[in-house]
Amino acid sequence: MDAVGVAPCQALTSLYSVIKWPDSLSEHPLCLSASPLLLQHPPLSSEPPSLCLSPSRVLISMANLLLTLSLWLLAGSHFVKATYYRHHRYIPHFYRYREHTANTDNLLPDGSNPVPEVTQSGASTNHEIPEVFHPAPESVHPMPEVFHHVPEVVHPAPESYLPPQVHHPAAPVPPFSSRVFYGVMFDAGSTGTRIHIYKFIQKDPVELPVLDSEMYHAIKPGLSEYKYNPEEGGNTIRQLLKIAKKTVPEEEWKRTPVVLRATAGLRLLTEEQAEGILKEVREVFEESPFYVPSNSVSIMNGINEGVLAWVTVNFLTGHLYSNTRRTVGILDLGGGSTQITFLPKSKKTIETAPSSYTARFSLFNNTYELYTHSYLKNGLIAARLATLGALGADGLDWKVFTSPCLPKKYRAEVTFGGNTYKVSGIPDGYAGYKLCYYEVQRVIKGIFHQPYEVKGTNVFYAFSHYFDRANETGLISERGGTVEVRDFKKKAKEVCNKMTKYRPISPFLCMDMTYITCLLKEGFGFKDSTVLHLAKKVNNVETSWALGATFDFFRNFNIH
Repeated sequence: MDAVGVAPCQALTSLYSVIKWPDSLSEHPLCLSASPLLLQHPPLSSEPPSLCLSPSRVLISMANLLLTLSLWLLAGSHFVKATYYRHHRYIPHFYRYREHTANTDNLLPDGSNPVPEVTQSGASTNHEIPEVFHPAPESVHPMPEVFHHVPEVVHPAPESYLPPQVHHPAAPVPPFSSRVFYGVMFDAGSTGTRIHIYKFIQKDPVELPVLDSEMYHAIKPGLSEYKYNPEEGGNTIRQLLKIAKKTVPEEEWKRTPVVLRATAGLRLLTEEQAEGILKEVREVFEESPFYVPSNSVSIMNGINEGVLAWVTVNFLTGHLYSNTRRTVGILDLGGGSTQITFLPKSKKTIETAPSSYTARFSLFNNTYELYTHSYLKNGLIAARLATLGALGADGLDWKVFTSPCLPKKYRAEVTFGGNTYKVSGIPDGYAGYKLCYYEVQRVIKGIFHQPYEVKGTNVFYAFSHYFDRANETGLISERGGTVEVRDFKKKAKEVCNKMTKYRPISPFLCMDMTYITCLLKEGFGFKDSTVLHLAKKVNNVETSWALGATFDFFRNFNIH
């Protein structure tokens, strides 16, 4: 008999044991003493019993009594077993979902959530926990997988009963603490090599890092000038690394990545010449105490150059933090190439643009589709040579390239991309804005695509040589400022008509200002009234693609 029926059976045995039967019911009447539930033979004393019954009445009474007791015991046993079974059948939830590798010495729930105790009136409460609750000995094999599924009959549990739950305290998650880290980015341009050393503070792992400071330094000429002597180019990188070692704390050197991205200057070289320079830079990086990732040295394509410059400016102006997706466009005029990048407001801009003029990328949980394009050989220095007819020309040893954009008496040699060119004004000819504009227009016409909405209300930041020439001619101060496109045109006319006055600044100033005017109007299609923000720095950080490239290195924007 199982544990469920123990208490009722003990009560029945006790009751039957107090009944003492005579040899024959017909021989003696049964008497019930004053003590209830105690049947016995007539006493030997002469005292009459409390109540004496005839045998026939005794049989009837006993039958009724036995029937009543049987029904009571059956009902009680059923109630106890049902109650206990209800408890028993939900306990396996705990065991069946435990891993086989669990500690078999501690399978029961802890004392904070005990198993409900089942008691019955009249039954002993000192019984041990049934064996079903004891952990299986180590020699017993774990239950087959087929038994791990809990039968549907036990679901759902009655609302009036909650099975014991095992509470495993969650591992404490340490709070995120701000950390400081550094990044060193080399901008290997056509006119010089610049080093940007950024100090970041990461206050939240899912938010933009805070740019704490930037150390910037530039040297000339650019690496492309060392195409015949890569070792000398490597020495320029060593000089800049000394600045990095002074800026970055020594304990951070091994964790600080050094990355170099080359732009149009190396794009204009042959593959063999460019690779020779890049190989030398890698060797110099390996000598340094900084962290050198596998892709630390490479040539950046024009699309990335435009996109990452856009990221830099919009980060510095706070537009990447805004939920309105209001951003600013960028105009970057380098020595070998120029870029235009902005976030279109109209779908027509994307639909009417050539497929290679758009780029998609992910940035800090947002996806952007930008209009962007880089025009190689249309940077300011390359455009000078193109205007002179010298770019890609033969006979550089003896040819002299002239232009009405230069002072009449000017004659010199200029170097670009490792080549030397003889250039001159026209001594007996004419010079001035109109003639210069005509020559510059030939370089631009038919090359540039004019975006659909560029004549709208988009805000553009212009930097690099846009800023330099505007500052040199007095359009803006060192702190930058805003100008209209027509302001470049006015200043170009002034400079070209007074070349002698502006020659000490640069003999190419007339050509440069005329080229910028023609580029904005004839090339990109800006209106004369379009306002441009000219800035060399925003919040004391250089406006270039370098900061965006550093973010891309750490986060991988997947630009495509």
